[in-house]
Amino acid sequence: MSPNRSNCGAGTRACHVETLLDTGFAGSGIVSLQRASTPTSRGVAGRSARSTFIACLCAASLAAQQMPLVEKPRAPIGYRSYLGTSVPPAGLTNSSRIYRLLHAGSLYLTVQDAIALAIENNPNLEAARYNIPIADWAVQRMAAGGTPRGVSGGAASVNPVDPGVGVLGSTTSGGVSTGNGGSGSVGGSGSGGASIQQIGGTVVNFDPSFTNTTTFAHYTTPEVNQALSQTSALVDTERIYSTQLQQAFDTGGAVRFNDYEYYQKENSPGDLVNPVAAPYMRLLFYQPLFQGGGRAFNLHNIRIAENGRSAAHQAFRAEFLNLVASVLTAYWDVVTADAELAARQRAADATQKFFEDTQKEIAAGALPRVEEPRAAAEAANRRQDLTLARIALQQRESALKQLLLRRQEPAIDSASIVPLDHIVVPDSDDLPGLATLVSGAMRDRPDVALSKINDENAAINTIGTINGLLPTMLAFGYFMNRGVAGTVQEAAGGAPASFAGGYGTALGQIARRDYPTEAAGISLSSLPFHNRVAQGDYAFEQLQLRQSELSGQKDDNAIAVGVSNQMIALRQARARYNTAVNTRKLQEQLLAYEREKFTYGTSTFSHLIVDQRALAAAEITEVTALADYAHARVSLDQVLGQTLENNGVTLEEGLNGQVARPSQLPDSIAPAKPADR
Repeated sequence: MSPNRSNCGAGTRACHVETLLDTGFAGSGIVSLQRASTPTSRGVAGRSARSTFIACLCAASLAAQQMPLVEKPRAPIGYRSYLGTSVPPAGLTNSSRIYRLLHAGSLYLTVQDAIALAIENNPNLEAARYNIPIADWAVQRMAAGGTPRGVSGGAASVNPVDPGVGVLGSTTSGGVSTGNGGSGSVGGSGSGGASIQQIGGTVVNFDPSFTNTTTFAHYTTPEVNQALSQTSALVDTERIYSTQLQQAFDTGGAVRFNDYEYYQKENSPGDLVNPVAAPYMRLLFYQPLFQGGGRAFNLHNIRIAENGRSAAHQAFRAEFLNLVASVLTAYWDVVTADAELAARQRAADATQKFFEDTQKEIAAGALPRVEEPRAAAEAANRRQDLTLARIALQQRESALKQLLLRRQEPAIDSASIVPLDHIVVPDSDDLPGLATLVSGAMRDRPDVALSKINDENAAINTIGTINGLLPTMLAFGYFMNRGVAGTVQEAAGGAPASFAGGYGTALGQIARRDYPTEAAGISLSSLPFHNRVAQGDYAFEQLQLRQSELSGQKDDNAIAVGVSNQMIALRQARARYNTAVNTRKLQEQLLAYEREKFTYGTSTFSHLIVDQRALAAAEITEVTALADYAHARVSLDQVLGQTLENNGVTLEEGLNGQVARPSQLPDSIAPAKPADR
């Protein structure tokens, strides 16, 4: 097929790809992009009012896509942490670029414009973008740690007492039970002892926490033994304020501050101080010594989440790379289908002309009338081939549009695609050695990077499993200062003057450390002798890790085989293409020679039909071979992980969902002026 050979009829849709099969150089590219001639059969002098309206509307209203963002709440710091974040709604409209490329019912596309449209509109790529902020928020969530397990905070019950305060408190501190069920315990406020729980393998919570429990109580207790209460019905009014502030550390330990106040007023005439305020303040430290302790264990989930963020970027890159490869494949399918349509059109035109010439020859008596049905049948067959080629082209156009649109629109669905680039096969591929290509694939392929991240996460996870093998031992210590003050009852025998006063007096006692308490200790809460559960978990994880290592090596081997196969496929495609070009040239020469013989009467119409049919088949074979070469080149770039780089596409464009470079249109199609709008 030569650029000077054009038999396109008026209805031919593919005249602009006459130069499709020409070979040449284009820098160092193996499949290079060349601008095809502007089609003349697709008139662009006018533009429909509908297309103009759509282009104007979309250019004015559609903004470029961008990376999905999560907006944090904007509110005073007091309650900002309790408000939800906001995520903008997903875009469901096509970008304005596609309307700038739509002219007179045709969509003019270069390869770069097709890729740009896929970046801006493809819904699968848009959905993949959300994985990036999801991974970012996963890191933020894991940075807060997990639920702490250790010293219990303990909420105050409804019916508590304070040691040494009132009738019930006096009996409790003395170890005497009244049998009335009035004694209770306040977690973290009773005797001042620490309540130890198992730490296990739970990571601490790194966010500071503030808790408060305020209790107002009034209760009446019948007193059988009136020796202490001196009344048959003990009536108590109580107020309890318990506040706790805790901060954990990446070592697994934590520091906790407790501020507690107990106020009581009761009807017992034997109370020396009534009403009474009994506050205390406590500073407590605890640190796991084995299980649950250490920075490596408490930070391993954060490291995994950070790796997850890297994995999300690599997964997006893989999705992006596959999308670009799909767009390239679909675009070259349209180009080759267009070329096949042109070849079918030439064959149909040639057989139609033969049919008309045959009728003339029969009318002149030069040929017998029996040749007319044969010529008509041949023309009908070529018209059928032309119809099938046109349907195949429409199917490939539809497949390409599916990759370029966010939503279907009638104006775009009905538009025919005019590809402005064609495939050029250089004289040589100039591929480096297999070892170099495999090394590059190991460096550039996102699935290889994902596999490494997964292996690293598996190794990090073993830290948690190893930690679970250790016994549970906790070191703790605290400092606590108490105070007691109230109204001294002289009638009851009096009390030391230091207890006279109110809450301020009690705070002074705390500040002066009049009644200090210090404690420290070690709690061994779990020391399993066999420890078979933890050992089983560790063995199970180690076996899976070794399986993963073998699987990774198998994948590496498969990558090397895949690169080798694609190299071979590219060389085979080149060989088939060169053979198809030579065969087509020979068929052109044979047909020209047969026509010359037919002119001098030394050949028959049947011979011409056979040679014309052979030329059409050779042209289709050449188009198919060219498509195979383009597909092989796209597949090789894909298996090497170099699709984006070799096509001038950046990862940032994919992440942002917008392409800054302008669209490229033929010179005869000028952008619409403001006055035209």
